[in-house]
Amino acid sequence: MEQQFWTALTASCLAAVFTSIGIFSIRRFRAWAERNMTYFVCFAAGVLIAASFMHIIPKAFKMNADAPYYLLGGFLFLHLFNRFITAYVCEKDPQQQYAIGLVPIVGIGFHSFIDGFVFSITFTVSVFTGVLATTGMILHEFPEGIITFLLLIRAGFSDRRATQIAFFTAALSTPLGMLVSYPFIRETGQQFLGALLALSAGALVYVGATHLLPQAEKEQKRYSLIALGAGMLVAVAIVLSDVH
Repeated sequence: MEQQFWTALTASCLAAVFTSIGIFSIRRFRAWAERNMTYFVCFAAGVLIAASFMHIIPKAFKMNADAPYYLLGGFLFLHLFNRFITAYVCEKDPQQQYAIGLVPIVGIGFHSFIDGFVFSITFTVSVFTGVLATTGMILHEFPEGIITFLLLIRAGFSDRRATQIAFFTAALSTPLGMLVSYPFIRETGQQFLGALLALSAGALVYVGATHLLPQAEKEQKRYSLIALGAGMLVAVAIVLSDVH
């Protein structure tokens, strides 16, 4: 039991390290990243939308019969959160478009937290199952760090502030989710996990389809459609590798 705990914690921390590498790598090449921001936004939308529809939603539906309601709830929650940020935060400081960064952070942060649950569950089953899960999870951690940092920069946050927020929400949230869930994981049924996955999927679909894509379409970049397709292909690769 103790060995399973430390193995799961190590794997979740490894995922956080890969996310952090993405954050600090893109901060190092900030000028290049800003020139290609629209492409990263389209790429992120492709990953989030495709991964949600191809993997997270089907899995949630299998685990919980009420998953469609939680899916809708996750979508509506972020919509209302976006309305709140736009009405009460951006209105006070119109020079800062905080909603561009804060809304995706909620969706990505919650999903990263649920990733920690996945590490707890898979390593409880067996080390081999956990290793397979870790392989699939790490594939999306590096680009997730890049995307989170760039969205915060676009929202008007400073480099330092964007790095801090991205680290806590996209990277640190995964081992935190593992630590929170592990003591209760044997008592946590599929129904509960399915509900969490559905909420996460609803939030990510909102972020990709109704938040990121409209922002990218305003700039009409020539290769934005290619970037969107590339993001979807990466999501397909993640789904195919996620054999656990």
